[in-house]
Amino acid sequence: MEKAHGISLGVERIGDKVYLAGKASGKLTHDDYQVVTPFLESVFANLEQGTIRMFFDIRAFDGWEVCAAWDDFRIGLKHGHSFERIALLGTAPAQDLISKLTNWFMSGEVRFFDNENDALAWLLD
Repeated sequence: MEKAHGISLGVERIGDKVYLAGKASGKLTHDDYQVVTPFLESVFANLEQGTIRMFFDIRAFDGWEVCAAWDDFRIGLKHGHSFERIALLGTAPAQDLISKLTNWFMSGEVRFFDNENDALAWLLD
């Protein structure tokens, strides 16, 4: 039996801030990005630089297939300037490394957390 995988995203507004809530699970594929990319493009279409805050749960994330990693990289390069803060919620040291690498491509700040309450408190501060 094949293991479940994918990306789920939702959007909320808090004052003038856009808060994306997301979760990645399993090993992401190019098809996963084909599903979420149009949604992301619609979110970015009407925003100004540095206006998005995002909470992203990667506790069930197992990595990417090669094409999916490339998809993720391209989204980061194209829209990295739109993020003000990204809180990554995870459990593994390798996931903390993801946050450090992501900081190179984002104009805003990316932080790793192992506690959801701490992540949300920082994100909404």
